[in-house]
Amino acid sequence: MRRLLSAEAERQLSEARELLASLRDSMIRFGASAADESTLALSIRQLDEFFLLDVVGEFNSGKSAFINALVGQPVLQEGVTPTTDRTHLLEHGASTTRHLGDDGVEMITSPVDVLRDVHIVDTPGTNAIIREHERLTSEFVPRSDLVLFVTSADRPFTETERAFLQLIRDWGKKIVIVINKVDILERESEMQEVVSFVRDNGRRLLGVTPDVFPVSARLALRAKRGDPSQWSASRFEALERFLRDTLDETTRFQLKLANPLGVGHALAGRYASIAAERLTLLHDDLSLLDTIDRQIAAYRTDLARGFEARMSAVENVLLEMERRGHQYFEDTLRLGRVIDLLNRSRVQKEFEDRVVADSPREIERRVTELIDWLIDQDFREWQAITAKLTERQQKHEARMLGAPDVGSFHSDRARLMESVGREAQRVVDSYDRQREAAAIADQARTAVAAAAAAGGAALGLGTIITAAATTVAADVTGILLAGVIAAIGFLIIPAKRRRAKADLQEKVSALREKLTEALRAEFERAQERSAERVATAVAPYSRFVKSEEERWAAAKTQLTALRDRTAAFLATFKQTAAAVR
Repeated sequence: MRRLLSAEAERQLSEARELLASLRDSMIRFGASAADESTLALSIRQLDEFFLLDVVGEFNSGKSAFINALVGQPVLQEGVTPTTDRTHLLEHGASTTRHLGDDGVEMITSPVDVLRDVHIVDTPGTNAIIREHERLTSEFVPRSDLVLFVTSADRPFTETERAFLQLIRDWGKKIVIVINKVDILERESEMQEVVSFVRDNGRRLLGVTPDVFPVSARLALRAKRGDPSQWSASRFEALERFLRDTLDETTRFQLKLANPLGVGHALAGRYASIAAERLTLLHDDLSLLDTIDRQIAAYRTDLARGFEARMSAVENVLLEMERRGHQYFEDTLRLGRVIDLLNRSRVQKEFEDRVVADSPREIERRVTELIDWLIDQDFREWQAITAKLTERQQKHEARMLGAPDVGSFHSDRARLMESVGREAQRVVDSYDRQREAAAIADQARTAVAAAAAAGGAALGLGTIITAAATTVAADVTGILLAGVIAAIGFLIIPAKRRRAKADLQEKVSALREKLTEALRAEFERAQERSAERVATAVAPYSRFVKSEEERWAAAKTQLTALRDRTAAFLATFKQTAAAVR
């Protein structure tokens, strides 16, 4: 903006720059696309450039003819087929010249007064044969300060025009609709019908009632080129009067300032929506992680409860053996069996048959059942986690189709989530119950053997139990003397019976305690190993989700605030804008 501005206008310009700079920094911080960063940067730079009037429309709407009529010179080629194969920028010059700029835009100069303060852009038609033209149009629109949308009276407001107008609307542009070629309509009522149709559809699409001007560019150019009788029929006077009023210095300043603010408002809203979408996704992820944590906690509680029940079954086998031992000593250590007590091997054999019996095998069976149950619960836990992850992925695959994929957020999240899913599935697929059970059993036996002073080898539990129990029988045999039977009967046998019961109770209690302690310790180690494997698998994904949740919560707050500030600025600055001095 070349002329000096009033103090109020300077304040507004400074505030707009600060607001847009904050938005630019936020967009960079939160990974905006290079295209959107470039769009905002171009809009900011245009605060210091000429007012930009962008003329857009379909290729057969007569855009080029309209621009020629507007400047009063045939500076652009016209035709019934797409003739605008690149973007043209018209600016004032001493003579009519053409040259191709570095950005592929064809620069045209012409000694036309309207171009002294306004530059006019002619873009390829939105439905041109070469689809690249539409991309150029879409990229140039955000840079414009005022958009003249040209439609044709013979086919007004086509579906492609509706789609393109919606794109322009999303950038917050001031849009004026021009209905060209009205000279082909034979009656005034036909023209009014077309105008009403375009105005009504424009209001529904844009949310405001647009300015609509029916014109004949062909007749207007004829009038300006030497046939003034065509001027009234061209209906160009009303449009040019509107543009003169709209493009005075004060209004140009307002529109010039509104352009980057409109772009900023659109981008801030877009990225605030992206932040909200990602927060929704991350909140669901956090819910999944919380579910997994609660599931693991419940799993451990259930394991502890189930372990106690199964450990009680093991202890009951030993208690039952102890009960049979007490009964055996009552039946055996008495005077009537003194002769039998002198036969050590017989006592031991009878003790093993009646007391030890199948306790070792039963203990082995119960412990094996406990270990198998533990392994099965661990496997089921991994299956449950795998199912949760699979369900989560499937649930959001459809939802994320078409979601804005700016930056690496979605790819990073998908990669980490898939890594957790792959690890969980790998554990499930490679889970070897026999190997896992054997490992736990070996460690439990080694622990029991060490506790029972039976060495460090992983002896069978049955061997350890048999050795511990039959030692009692060995201690009460081979000590009787045939020559003192009376003394044995009245003095030794009762004492030996009490001692044998006490020894059996002590040894069985010690064995039960050591066995329980060893199995419990191994049970807890197995739990910790399982929990650690889950935590290791989930940790990278969990760290990502928690850090991204903080990041995008901050992004949403900042971008929403910037969006609201730009909206407030746009709503109020027209009322307070000072006139250009």
